Amino acid sequence: MDMAFPIKTCVVCKEEFELKPGKPGFANRCPDCTEEEAAQQAREKLDATDRRAENERNAARRDAMKNLLYRKDS
Repeated sequence: MDMAFPIKTCVVCKEEFELKPGKPGFANRCPDCTEEEAAQQAREKLDATDRRAENERNAARRDAMKNLLYRKDS
């Protein structure tokens, strides 16, 4: 007699799935939703030049806000 895997309900799509050992991702998400999330995270990853450009833009924004907030009116 084979032992069945526990049946779980996905918190994202509300579908039932079998929780098998070695399943990647979270235990409360079905394999399809886990794959979709992994693909989305891969698209969101930035390379070094994008991160550097974003850091420079954020520094420029901080400087501009600081100058607007704390400038002395002559």
